Amino acid sequence: MEILQQKDMDAYRAFVQAHPKGHFMQSPEWGQVKSDWKWEAVVEKNAEGAIIGSIAVLIRRVPVLPVTLMYAPRGPVCDLTDTDTLARLIGGVRALAVKYHAYLFKIDPDVLVYDTAFIEKMKTLSFTLHDGGKNFDGIQPRFVFRLNIAGKSEDEIFAGFSSKTRYNVRVARKHGVEVKICEKQALAEFVPIMRTTGQRDGFATRPISYFERMLDAFGEHARLYMAYHEGKAIAGTIAIQYGDKTWYLYGASSNESRNLMPNYLLQWEMIRWAQQTGCNLYDFRGVSGDLSPENPLYGLYRFKKGFNGTLTEFAGEFNLVLNAPAAMIVDNGIRLTKTLRHLKNRRHS
Repeated sequence: MEILQQKDMDAYRAFVQAHPKGHFMQSPEWGQVKSDWKWEAVVEKNAEGAIIGSIAVLIRRVPVLPVTLMYAPRGPVCDLTDTDTLARLIGGVRALAVKYHAYLFKIDPDVLVYDTAFIEKMKTLSFTLHDGGKNFDGIQPRFVFRLNIAGKSEDEIFAGFSSKTRYNVRVARKHGVEVKICEKQALAEFVPIMRTTGQRDGFATRPISYFERMLDAFGEHARLYMAYHEGKAIAGTIAIQYGDKTWYLYGASSNESRNLMPNYLLQWEMIRWAQQTGCNLYDFRGVSGDLSPENPLYGLYRFKKGFNGTLTEFAGEFNLVLNAPAAMIVDNGIRLTKTLRHLKNRRHS
């Protein structure tokens, strides 16, 4: 086990991209996007010096307290049945924790909820599991849709969509919606539409600088897609491709032209990119686990379901407490903040 050095960065990238558990959030590029966090990685090598396991960690100072939070999004990248490698990687993270005075280490690995063997293994390593709620309660979504496209042609993929989804893709084309792969200058069109989407659906949005860093960091691994109608930008998406997977990361649509179904055509173009580049998996990212039609998020589920992906539930977040007194102070502070926010909202309701 060792802390990743700059000289091994290319080998690290190649390992993460090639591994079945590889994820763009475990890449050095993601560390560049998260510029307000410190990025470090721990690697395990075999006798020949080749990387056989890794875990990339984001580190951030906690306000007021002299401690940090350490977080490994969708890590580790290794054979998760290899207990020795997993334990040594966690040992490396503990060494980083001492260096950065971390009070807590959090991971949300690519592990399904049914993998009880892994869950028990993490408990033996002193982790506790927090599976959270059914909506977007964790840092990463616990429920996603994934579409297996390995070895499939475009026609085969398209034929697998629901009849309504195929119809809506054709509606967009029929009404003259044009999808373009754009340079980052088009973020000036994308971000206002993203802001409109956030106001409509009730979520916070990122500043343009965040998306600029993303496109700069990932280069050819990231694409900004924009949908236009009669020369006007009406919707947009951002996708990231890393290894044999493509992720739909951000989507936005204007209020005025949603009847033209641009989001359906945008999804199809991103899936086509994944298929044309030999990816095995297209990930639609988060949906709610509450599948009742009364759920305000049900529309998002219905939209993604139409593309014939598989609803996937991850185990959740695993926490390793490294400084119990600091963890208690932070948890109490979070609860107090939520209580005060709730009371404020009640007064203004």
